[in-house]
Amino acid sequence: MILLERWGLIEYRQAWERQRQYVQEIQAGKRPSTLVLCEHPSVITIGRAGSRVNVLCSDDELSRRGIALVETDRGGDVTLHNPGQLVGYPIFDLSAFRQDLHWFVRQIEQCIIEAIRQWGIQGGQVSGLTGVWIEQQRKICAIGIRCSRWVTSHGFALNVANDLRQFECIVPCGIADREVTSMERELGTAVALEDVASAVEQAFCAAFR
Repeated sequence: MILLERWGLIEYRQAWERQRQYVQEIQAGKRPSTLVLCEHPSVITIGRAGSRVNVLCSDDELSRRGIALVETDRGGDVTLHNPGQLVGYPIFDLSAFRQDLHWFVRQIEQCIIEAIRQWGIQGGQVSGLTGVWIEQQRKICAIGIRCSRWVTSHGFALNVANDLRQFECIVPCGIADREVTSMERELGTAVALEDVASAVEQAFCAAFR
């Protein structure tokens, strides 16, 4: 069983600090595994496998566009969060499920695939790459996690109704030859973030009982 929380629109650094607190509580047995869903103001994050090389805009240009820049401790390369994107932090004790990070990432991908299928979007996986893809070419969901004593943090970013133009400032996940897409772009119509959040919660509750 997992606990569900929604934090609304929250600054990235504030959410990161709250995640660290939750990790400590879960490790101490004071909190169950918790799925947090939220949104962030525009921010580029650089994971442990990333570098500033994949940030294509200068500091001045980022400032002009209102995009913050944060180096973080998650896995993966460079990604971007902005309003209209559903960010999920599954802060889970894998010792209660399966102590296998590869399995955990695949489970996250499957949960997102199940959720977006409710809108008729056929997501899939790409061998050798993380995330959820459309027709193996357009990335709709990025994933980057951290694990400490089998408790995970960070998670996924599902593009629902966000401004994809801001992705011009990065090489998403260090992959230059594939596109970034969103649910709204794929459908050509508006999608309510709250509805997608509910679908994601349902998928995670079914997968992590």
